[in-house]
This record gives sequence, structure tokens and C-alpha cells, in this order.
Amino acid sequence: MDSHPSFPLPTGGASLLLSFRLLNRVTLILGSGALAATRAFSSLEADSTVIVLSKGGLQTACEELRWRAQRSQLVVLDWDEIPGSSTIQSLVLDDEAADIPELCDFTFTSTHRFEDAETGQRTALQIGVTTNGQGCRLAGRVRREIVSRLPREVGAAAEKIGRMRAMVKVAARPVKEPVEPVDESLDDVAGDTSEDSDTTPNRPVPLRGETETERESISRKAKWVAQVSEYWPISKLASLSDEEMLEVLAGEPLTPPNASPIGPGTSLSAYHRNHTALTELADLVLADKLVPDVVLALIPKGVQIRIARKFPGNAEGAQNEMMEAAVEAANGDYSSSGDPIVYGRAGEEVLYFRSHGFEPLVIPGVSSALAAPTFAGIPVTQRGVAESFTVCTGVGRKGRDVQLPGYERGRTLVILMGVARLAQVVSALTGEDASSRRDGARYPAHTPIAIIERASMPDQRVLTSTLRDVVVALESSGEQRPPGMIVVGWAVLALWGKGEVDVLDDAGELGDEDRIARWLGDAGAGWRVKTGLESTVWDELLPHHAPSSKIQPTPPPIIDPISSYDTHSCRRRQF
Repeated sequence: MDSHPSFPLPTGGASLLLSFRLLNRVTLILGSGALAATRAFSSLEADSTVIVLSKGGLQTACEELRWRAQRSQLVVLDWDEIPGSSTIQSLVLDDEAADIPELCDFTFTSTHRFEDAETGQRTALQIGVTTNGQGCRLAGRVRREIVSRLPREVGAAAEKIGRMRAMVKVAARPVKEPVEPVDESLDDVAGDTSEDSDTTPNRPVPLRGETETERESISRKAKWVAQVSEYWPISKLASLSDEEMLEVLAGEPLTPPNASPIGPGTSLSAYHRNHTALTELADLVLADKLVPDVVLALIPKGVQIRIARKFPGNAEGAQNEMMEAAVEAANGDYSSSGDPIVYGRAGEEVLYFRSHGFEPLVIPGVSSALAAPTFAGIPVTQRGVAESFTVCTGVGRKGRDVQLPGYERGRTLVILMGVARLAQVVSALTGEDASSRRDGARYPAHTPIAIIERASMPDQRVLTSTLRDVVVALESSGEQRPPGMIVVGWAVLALWGKGEVDVLDDAGELGDEDRIARWLGDAGAGWRVKTGLESTVWDELLPHHAPSSKIQPTPPPIIDPISSYDTHSCRRRQF
């Protein structure tokens, strides 16, 4: 099979996974044993009409099928009583045929349907695992492992998101004008075309206009739903009230109660200061949308928590909401975990609180610009490879373009908040006529680049490639996983395998193509993707990797704040 330098080759042996909606459809099940009963129950839960066909009918059916037949939940038919059955005896299959690839063109996944942890009601959320006929029991075990590691509120969260989506469709129009027919589905209007969509969740949510059309109203509200689905913690989504759902759809200031998400790196002393501020001093905690439940679980139940709506297109408004809330509460020694200075908003916050009579206390942390690359196995500086590093943003104030540094062989470039506009960033770095967007020399197309998403979290993902292929690589890797950052330079491959630490040797650039070939040669395409943390030791060190979502407040766990993840605690200190 011909290969392409940028497109991965397909590897056979997988299945196309689909979910079927069986309302008003008939499911025919061959066989009447315990496995057939399991299939019947799953079909009934999918609102299907179920017919069970087996030799002997009810007389030979298992107890569960007989019980359901007696209550008219399904129908059990005797194979021998069907007209013409004697001519098709050779086609008789038992109820395990669907698990034998040679006998059937589909297999059943090992499934789990989540319940609402509070009410016990079964929810719409399901997961399925398949080994494609290679190990049914292993599939069951993997399914159990997945379920045990998900928050107990995840089923209720799915129900609440579904309710908000329904509200979008039936919400009253905010402006008085003729209603235009809307043919597109909610997903099409919102740009959310399927559950495996690879669209970015970082597109700005437009503000409501005075002449908003019906379609624009639906689109705006649907994008708000998509944003909270992506960013808000599961526990918060599960606890949303109808009033809060309406506030989300309206785009008005929110005052969410307990819940929410954080991430990586801090010195022990800085950690203890943050831990004390959150667990002992705070009366109000203002949390960024990315702060994980593991951190907010440390906060006493009596302390109010508010989650900022810092979504694309609303960052300035959400920042003002947070600062106004802190002043209104008037209870503020103000502290920020993570690094509040490097592309944080500590400066604005210090001046704002000071102008309102409060002197803020800013507790330093470790920036994601340093911690995230370390989690990805990338040193921002390395002898023989990178003598310096530069940190910059990928987007200016109010979405404007920024001027990026030019190429220096011995320098690592770390770009925060740039993944959503990766194509523009790559164009600015490599374009021949990009003087307005780049200060200095062009980057060679073969320069290594890494995209690090959700650093330190269980679903951390690191995509490594070259500037030539990275845009296609990201598009081919599925949905983006905010927060993310970009690392550009030879440091990206410095510690790969046996190491590449002679980059800065005399005439070292002559061996660049060979370095790239050694680095990506076994990847099969122009990139490599790694999901999860490299070392299993992190399972013991980081509490958000533990199976249980319940975190004990003492002894204090190791928490690694990243600048992308903010929590603010407030306590009175007036002057």
C-alpha cells in the first residue's frame, strides 16, 4: 500500500462503532439462554419491540425470558411452529453467534449504563468496550475499570446537558421579529456534528445582538452548552438547577455552587500556602473553569465556590465578574494558585482590589510553561540543544494577532493559548512574507514541535511532529483537549530514545533530517501521539489519578498548579 508522509496508514482489525436508536423497531433474537436475556434487556432499554426465537419456545427459555414474556415485555416464539422453518434448519444459530466473527458481521460491546447517583434512575449515558472478538471477558474487565474511574455523577451530568439542549430548542425568542424556519439540527447549528467530532471547543461564543435571528439565538445558546460540556467539572454539571441552566443559555453572570477542575508543579512551601488559603482562610473561592475537582474537593463545604465563565469570546467579561464578586463579598486576602503572573491576570486583579480598598496577597506557583513540558518529557533547556527559552502568547488582547519570535537554533519557544489557532501560528513561524507576524528569521519546516494538552491529567495528550506536518497531525488526532500549549524547537526531541544532544555542535544542522528520521521514523506518519502519563508512579503521587472521586482533605495531597488553572480565595484584609 502506498504511504503518504502526512497521512497515517489504516491498520485493520477494528470495528466501526455505532449506537442504534431502536424506537418503534423490532429486534429479533435467536436463542433463549441467559445471554439472549441480556441482549433482550438491552434492546428493551433501547425502546425496541423484542421477539425471541428459539427451539421449544417458552418451554426451553431461561427464567428471565419467561418472566418478561409473562409481563408482555417481549414475545418468545418456538422455531418449529414458524411456517417453513423445516427448510432453514441449517441456519439455526445459538445466542452466542454474535460473538463469533466467522458467523456474524457484528459483535456486541460490553456495556454499562450509568445511574443518577442521587435518584438511582438510569440515565442516557452508556459506554461500550469491544476487543473485536479477541477477548470478551477482557472487554468486561476493561469496562469495569473505566466505570470505576469515572465520577459517580457522570450519568446525571449527561442528563443535565441533554435538558439544556432541549431548552435551546424550545426557549422563547429574546427579540420580537418574524420567526425564520430553522431546518438544521441543533448539532449542525452549534457546529457540533457528532460525538466523535474533531471540531475545536475554543470557537468564540458570539454576544447576543439586538436584532438576533432565531437561528443566531439557537446557535449562540448551543455554543454555550458546548462550552460548559467541555470545561465545567462533571460534579458541577450534575448539580445544575433549572435556573442555572437558563442563566447559562442567557449568557448572564453565574454564581455556581460547589464543584470544579486543576493541574501541575509547585514547591512544597508554595503548595502549603495555597493549601492553607483554600482550606483554612477562604470565605469565598473564585475558580477558573479549568480547576479540577481534586482541588476544589479540598475546600470546606461551607465555603462558597464560583466558577468563572472564561470561555472564548467572554474572557474579559468573566474576569470582571470574578473581581466584582470578590469585592462584593468583601472577604478577601486574595490568593491565586498556579502562577498568577505569566499570562495570568494578577496585575489587573492587584490594581482592581487595591482601588477598592483591599490589599491582595499573591501566592506564587509554578508556571505551566515549565511544568507541562516536563510532564511531556521535554526540557525547555538542555545542554547541547537549547540554551534559552521564550514564552509568549498565541493570541493578543481581544483576539488580535501577536508578533512571534523568529528562529534561533538554540532557543525553545513556548506558546500558551495558541493551539486553537495552530494554522495561523505555523504560518507566522514559517511564512516567507510574515514580517508583520514574526520578528526574525523563518523557522525551517522540519523544526520539531509538540502540542501538550491537559498536562498532568490522566488524559494528558502529547502530539509531536514538525512544523511541516503538525496542522494535519492535529486535525487527524481528533477533538482538541483544552488547555493546551505549543513547544517549538530542538528541545522537543532532545530526550527521545537515546537522546539527541549534539544539535548545537558545529555544522549540527547538516544532520537535522537524519535526526527527524530517527525521531519519527517508526511513527508511520509525520507525527506521533501519546496519551496519558509516561510513568505509573504518578498514579500514586497525583490524587486526581486515583480511581475514587472522593478525596480526603488530610493528609494534604500533592497538587501541581499550572498557570492555565486558577483558583482564587478571598479573606478580609482592608486598609
